[in-house]
Amino acid sequence: MHDPAALRLESVTVDFGGLRALNDVSIEINPGEVVGIIGPNGAGKTTLFNVLSGLVTPTSGSLYIGGVKRKWPKVHELNGLGLSRTLQGVGLFSELSVAENLLVGATNSKKPNFLKALLGLYGGSERKLDSGVQRILEELEISDYAQQIASSLPYPISKRVALARALMCDPSTLLLDEPAGGLGAQDIAWLKQFVLNFRIGKSVLLVEHHMDVIMNVCDRIYVLNFGQLIAHGTPAEIRDNPEVITAYLGNGAH
Repeated sequence: MHDPAALRLESVTVDFGGLRALNDVSIEINPGEVVGIIGPNGAGKTTLFNVLSGLVTPTSGSLYIGGVKRKWPKVHELNGLGLSRTLQGVGLFSELSVAENLLVGATNSKKPNFLKALLGLYGGSERKLDSGVQRILEELEISDYAQQIASSLPYPISKRVALARALMCDPSTLLLDEPAGGLGAQDIAWLKQFVLNFRIGKSVLLVEHHMDVIMNVCDRIYVLNFGQLIAHGTPAEIRDNPEVITAYLGNGAH
């Protein structure tokens, strides 16, 4: 029997007053899969992510996680549903250290109390969290920055810290919002490899303007234009789709 989708949105519509930002959009992410969402500026990509993140309540539509229908989540409920999101920017607490920023990501019930951890009141479970922070820092190759204040970090390192924080709740589906934005070639190459490694046993939903990232890491791609889903397929199918080409060329993109 086919495994249920890790995440499925059915017929999502979002209206902002007289503006329809999303119109009857359906997407599906399977376990172990990287799915990309692309489209010109104003296509509705961020709105779709905000629906998933509890920042926007859709006018209509349904959400399924692991084949189970769910209510649209509040922001604080994401981790409990196995979802975690990065932001287009960095979104770190600038006066906290890297390690402390990661502790902010440990907000589900299986993690120790954040304030106790910050105060250094390490009991048994807090020690586990400390080792968990260290493990993720090592995995993302930023251990040397653990005690550095976030505001002093180089931008590419800040992006990795934001990604590390999203991993602290051990998500089953990771929502990445333009993770390659502002990065150079070396850091983009690192990001591609991270995404390919992370998807083993998990899944990734990716919004990205860097087409080389999309084409290299995604199993399937959905294309939005003016809030409408205009195409869906493999990277090769999307690359050669005339409607997709027209949508991008019509907005000055290449």
